[in-house]
Amino acid sequence: MTDKGNQRKPNVVIIMADQLRFDVVGETYTPNIHRLQQESVVFDRAYCASPLCVPARGSFFSGTYPNVNGSLINPWEPLDAEFGKVRPGTANLYELMEKEWDSWHTGKQHFHMDGIRENTPHTHWHTLEGNYDAFLKEHGKRHPGGPAFKGAVPEMAFGQVTRRKRYSVPKTGCFEEGFDYFYDGYITRTTIDAIRARDRSKPLLVNAMFVAPHPPLDIPEPWYSMYRDAELPANVGVWAKSQSPLQMYNLPGVIGGRYSREDWQRIWPVYLGLVTLLDHCVGQIVAELKNEGLYDDTLLLFTSDHGEMLGSHCLYQKMCMYEESVRTPLMFKFPASSGIVPKRIEEPVSAVDVLPTLCDYLDVATGDHAFSGVSLMNVMEQEASPQRQRDLFIQYDGNGARSNFQRCIVRGEYKLIADLFKDELFLELYDVVGDPQEQINLAFDEAQRERVEAMLSALRRHMAGTHDMLSLPPDAYEQFKRMYEVFHQ
Repeated sequence: MTDKGNQRKPNVVIIMADQLRFDVVGETYTPNIHRLQQESVVFDRAYCASPLCVPARGSFFSGTYPNVNGSLINPWEPLDAEFGKVRPGTANLYELMEKEWDSWHTGKQHFHMDGIRENTPHTHWHTLEGNYDAFLKEHGKRHPGGPAFKGAVPEMAFGQVTRRKRYSVPKTGCFEEGFDYFYDGYITRTTIDAIRARDRSKPLLVNAMFVAPHPPLDIPEPWYSMYRDAELPANVGVWAKSQSPLQMYNLPGVIGGRYSREDWQRIWPVYLGLVTLLDHCVGQIVAELKNEGLYDDTLLLFTSDHGEMLGSHCLYQKMCMYEESVRTPLMFKFPASSGIVPKRIEEPVSAVDVLPTLCDYLDVATGDHAFSGVSLMNVMEQEASPQRQRDLFIQYDGNGARSNFQRCIVRGEYKLIADLFKDELFLELYDVVGDPQEQINLAFDEAQRERVEAMLSALRRHMAGTHDMLSLPPDAYEQFKRMYEVFHQ
């Protein structure tokens, strides 16, 4: 049963982390989130639509794939900025829900769409970008990070010209200003302020967008010193025999290749400290919802925009299609009256499924808006959750400008990646259930030819149907085998 028949609709609180690896969520590093999991429907194989902040959020908040909504990159390069914005007129969560709910946005604002504030006059926008710097200046505090936390990298602009840019590197440091002046301390306080300042005549909607555990890894005590050691996954600091060499042209390879497994052994404890800091923030918000008597009547959704490589495959940051980058935590804690029982679901799902699910559960009118995703309510309400055969798609078109390109299809336990740079194309096929650290590229296995060709065909249809600016050649598999068979041997 759902709350559709209730006179008053439930509160909705969405908490989104930034760059949170799915495999660090659990009792050890995130006890508050772990307790939330015990009360939630948890999707163990949830994927972002793009492993990059702005397009990931464009897809999450519109329920559409990047090619459909137009947001492909982070719009930092003026010549390519048009490819970083969701197209005008695209229906989104804020516009769909703000009239019935008392709508608040706190924290990072990476849903880039011209006129979003003008088109959402009923939403309270308390963004990090608009308020945090002034807050620090008022109190005489420094900003986390700084020049020492960035390094030089190459980046191609508009797919043609390489430029020298500066980007985050995994340097670690202790932010002496303390939690209250850290990004996420500030976001937590403004989120709690929003809960307290709500219009009590309406149900509450909060979108709390955290920065943690995104770099810079310049974090306050006690989290900076909380973990002295960490057990690293086996693929950290290890370049798999047949992973795409084109990643060496991509930002994750340019930076990640500079660090050894021993280096990552020093970096991981600080990242994990930042993960636990995020968990502390979530715990404070949950506690406030309970203090205000809202928790039992709230749909609380926790997720991340994408993941973090953190040395896996010798890569850093996101911007690639390996599990550590594209797989995200996703959980729905329903109101006590919903009748939906907590459970774990193995079915692969996408971030584009979240908005259709919310609209379905909350009975939100969507007009003639067509989602790329589907509602997950049916699978969550069933006692047993049968696996459905449904292809999911992920794309990457460059960081701050269109440059490196990757296309990906997830079908059941298999994932096919097409990595493109200039005139090169490299294919990777992984059994992500049997080989979760993606060490064995099955694309070279002739026994997998039929599977690869079928997934390539589906990927081509998706790209054509969503008006992708790229296309895959009809002989992509033969081309790949011809060019790289010797490399594999």
